[in-house]
Amino acid sequence: MTTVTLIGDRLAEEGREFVFGGEAAGCEGCPYRSQCLNLTEGRRYRVTGLRENAQLLDCAMHDKGVRAVEVEPAPVRANVASRGAYAGSKTELEGPCPHTQCPSHEFCVPDGAEFETEYRIASVDGEPPHDYCHLDRDLTLVELEADDE
Repeated sequence: MTTVTLIGDRLAEEGREFVFGGEAAGCEGCPYRSQCLNLTEGRRYRVTGLRENAQLLDCAMHDKGVRAVEVEPAPVRANVASRGAYAGSKTELEGPCPHTQCPSHEFCVPDGAEFETEYRIASVDGEPPHDYCHLDRDLTLVELEADDE
């Protein structure tokens, strides 16, 4: 489902993905709050369109201002347990990983997904980018379905 929101002009590019971080201290008292803060905190979104002839609005948080864009929830690529990892199945993330230098860390602790939450697998991408898991986990790289709002 597409939602119209305001994002920083530097970020307003079709196809760009971001995780909505919620309200910042500078948002207090802003007349555009309801148009900016209409997304779900912690969820990944993809810009699907820019509003034509939309006015660039001043913003305390974005130096170039904000503009109206269309966004929709975006899928999240993640490493999950290999057992039962197939398109259409449900899964959870395996848990935190302290090995931040591992090439798979961004998929084991992906932005836009939470631990102890069940997700449906949209597709299986295959082997994760690491040679071996420091936590001895048997993992598969998948794409988790985007939640409809």
